Amino acid sequence: MQIRPRWNLMSLLSVLFVMVGGAYGAGLDTSPSGRYAVWSRGPSSDETFFPVAVWLQNPAKAARYKMAGINTYVGLWKGPTESQLAQLRHVGMNLICAQNEVARQHLDDPTIIGWMHGDEPDNAQPRPEGGYGPPIPPERIVADYQAIRKVDPTRPVLLNLGQGVAYDNWIGRGVRRNRPEDYPLYIEGCDIVSFDIYPVVHRNPEVAGKLWYVAKGVERLVTWSEGRKIVWNCIECTRIQHPTAKPTPRQVRAEVWMSLIHGSCGLIYFVHEWQPRFNESALLDDVEMLGAVTRINARIHAMAPVLNAPTASDLVTVASSNPEVPIAVLVKSYKNDVYVFAVAMRPGTTEARFSLRSGAEVVRVEDIEEDRLLPLVEGGFTDRFADWQVRLYRVVIATASP
Repeated sequence: MQIRPRWNLMSLLSVLFVMVGGAYGAGLDTSPSGRYAVWSRGPSSDETFFPVAVWLQNPAKAARYKMAGINTYVGLWKGPTESQLAQLRHVGMNLICAQNEVARQHLDDPTIIGWMHGDEPDNAQPRPEGGYGPPIPPERIVADYQAIRKVDPTRPVLLNLGQGVAYDNWIGRGVRRNRPEDYPLYIEGCDIVSFDIYPVVHRNPEVAGKLWYVAKGVERLVTWSEGRKIVWNCIECTRIQHPTAKPTPRQVRAEVWMSLIHGSCGLIYFVHEWQPRFNESALLDDVEMLGAVTRINARIHAMAPVLNAPTASDLVTVASSNPEVPIAVLVKSYKNDVYVFAVAMRPGTTEARFSLRSGAEVVRVEDIEEDRLLPLVEGGFTDRFADWQVRLYRVVIATASP
């Protein structure tokens, strides 16, 4: 029996404009050719390529990460060295790294697809004598960016920022705490801007367990960059430094799709863990999480041509029957079909009503992952969402006869 939602005024007020994809497309061509082809030695501009990276890992483990769907290393410990480059080259793993002396001797090496700044310059910086000083000023980041580009303008430069991107009250910014106006200035010093926040393992109750901080940071970077920069972001998948809290596969999947739906064009998994003991590659030792991440990545790679396709923000709107559980969506048009990627932005249950723009002759609506067909009723379809539920739909449109 099909259960129809009971709509009320609050439900109608929870109608969400198709989020972020349209905003992101305002200033930057989101097609692969527009996104990366401006750099002759940058990431692939093929529509089947979507960057899925891991942060600061040993190249000796690159083959295992590649099996999990990782195609890019970001950062190398005290590198790159000749040995590190050789190991990544052997496996066919892409690399974004510091432009050190060794790297400058490999400007023609296709293994390197980008350069990077030091991590989190927006946080308070440790002093040699102890304690912390202010963050690195944005103007220094811009100057460093120009210096990197002077050596090699054929690859993009990545800047990874801290959790202050999403969390204004982050004490780790020191004297620049609650100063979000710094971020548009930092963004001028890069081509790809990323950030990290890990809500599941966060110690502060302002953030702890609130997965939507990941989406908030992505959305802010999209807005602050005015569509002129490519946005990536980091994803938690271990305890990191928390003695008890650990993301579940469902939470990781929700953070991934929140990121993509809100405009992220690349993911970086953070896989270190300090509790209960230090483990640089904790993901590889976690059978359940590794399996989940592998499945998530496989889906992203399978959907890469769709994710790289034009956003169609005017084709679908969504309303949640529970105003406490808004549904965020990204709509893509690819090969005459429409793809709707949706995620529940809060814990709880709801029914979401997806309304399709009139005029298109819809043949069927498919749940891509659950092999379901959803009935079309009054120009749209309805589906249930549980805690942090992700749903991926394909709307098949009738093609005109020749």
